Amino acid sequence: MMSELGGARAHAGMLLWALLVGLSFPAVGLMSEGLPPLLLTAIRFMIAALALWPLVRHAPSLRPGRAGLLLYALMGLCLTGFFGAMFWAAHRASAVSMATLFVSVPLLAYCLGLALRVERLAWRLPSILLLGALGALALAWAESGGDWAALRFGRGEAVFFVGCIASALYPVLSKWGLERGWLSASAGVRTFWSLALGGALIALAGLARGGAAELARLTLGDALVLVYLGLFSSGLTFWLQQRATAVLTPGAVTAYSYLVPFVSMLLLFVREPQQLDWTWLPGSLLVILAIALLLRRDVTQRRAAAARNNSTASPGRG
Repeated sequence: MMSELGGARAHAGMLLWALLVGLSFPAVGLMSEGLPPLLLTAIRFMIAALALWPLVRHAPSLRPGRAGLLLYALMGLCLTGFFGAMFWAAHRASAVSMATLFVSVPLLAYCLGLALRVERLAWRLPSILLLGALGALALAWAESGGDWAALRFGRGEAVFFVGCIASALYPVLSKWGLERGWLSASAGVRTFWSLALGGALIALAGLARGGAAELARLTLGDALVLVYLGLFSSGLTFWLQQRATAVLTPGAVTAYSYLVPFVSMLLLFVREPQQLDWTWLPGSLLVILAIALLLRRDVTQRRAAAARNNSTASPGRG
């Protein structure tokens, strides 16, 4: 029963994660142009880490061991790799190409999870991930107006794909470290360390690009948006992801990224109802179907595990 409850909370949390991530894009659009994106991301992460500090400072597992610290550093490097690649590729790759490449993250997470033995070789989860990827691709097609002319694979796309691999590796390393006892059992502690170290590394990358002077353009409105993004789009979303990672596999956790373009689509319809047409329907249905199958698969697995545990325990009761 507790296992089923934990699984339900993990899935509900990831649904909230998809909503928060989808809402973060319009929030970012409210900020002034010309601000250094890497340094803004570092500030977001630092705001999130500072907000988490009062909640985790008395946690018994706050201070990691040598292996844990190294793993947290690698997780921070994954965040740096993804955001660094995304911002570098933003002006060198088309939005359609980047959106298309990003749908590979759940499948990459599943394959990397197989390599580190935190995923099991089976057909159901990869099939669900493939279905969700097709739905996300269909949404990208609808967003591009049915035009794939901008789809190409050059140096910008290659760098962004490396960033996608880094993004997929983050939950895999989290799960791998948890199973070995190297990382804290507290989702808050894991979130704090990965954001703090990731923020520091991203800040170094941003300073190396010489963006510090551009921060002088930051207005009070920009600062308020940054605080919102730090607390909700970084702190809360990473905590929800870490909490789900303790219960779900990396492939199942990252599958919820397929819902992000769906949320963005709904926001587009609210702002511009005239954009609503049938081209959005196939992708929407495929994404919803993939998430529904993911939930059904998890419930079925947990009930089967509970039945096995009960059948094993029943002889001892007599």
